[in-house]
Amino acid sequence: MMPALLRTTLLLVMLCNVAQATVVELDSDFDGKSDQWHHKNENGELEKTEFDRNGDGKIDQIEFYDKGNKPSRVNLDRNFDGTFDQIQYYSQDFLLTKIEKDSQFSGKIDWHEFYDTNSKVSRLEIDQNGNGKIDVFQYFSNNGKLFKIEFDTTHDGKVDRWENFGENENLLSVTFDTNSDGNPDQWQYFKNSTLLEKVEHDSNYDGKVDRWEYFNESGNFEKIELDRNHDGKVDLVKKE
Repeated sequence: MMPALLRTTLLLVMLCNVAQATVVELDSDFDGKSDQWHHKNENGELEKTEFDRNGDGKIDQIEFYDKGNKPSRVNLDRNFDGTFDQIQYYSQDFLLTKIEKDSQFSGKIDWHEFYDTNSKVSRLEIDQNGNGKIDVFQYFSNNGKLFKIEFDTTHDGKVDRWENFGENENLLSVTFDTNSDGNPDQWQYFKNSTLLEKVEHDSNYDGKVDRWEYFNESGNFEKIELDRNHDGKVDLVKKE
């Protein structure tokens, strides 16, 4: 049988060898106040780093780590009010993949940025009225140019307006779903983003254009063409 003193000594050695989570405090600007806190788990791996960037004694940035030396997520308090209002997500290669933001500092996340493998924004989603549903979708090309915007103007969860842009982000056309049935029924075409050239209508909502309105170089109405019996052929032309 092991003597009691030996058993006690072995137990103390075992307890001393048990790894513990640690927190390392740093004063990065040597002002006498801690402004960084590095949290490590019992294996010595960095799990979280907290920052006080403006020296007010409040944590305003937290970096989270997932078994690596680069953060997988960063939480930010952009206006230093004590509430985190931006979350940034990163890939294993530390490439930015997504940003979620409370753009109005209202306490609600209403802004979502999605990034491609080149760390450029590929899509932007916005909740404009704060109801928790996305009502604006912006799409960007590989070179970062805006080429399409979709809107849910009635906030019913359905896109009812589409804007298309050219290579120089000039507005080419706008499409509408005027009766909220999920299908487009009006198309507007522009020159130089603002000069209206033509408007097409699907007046009976059968999926076919039956009215065409044309405008001159000055943007003034020029003529209208109608397909009154909806057979796909123009049967009436009115000119200004």
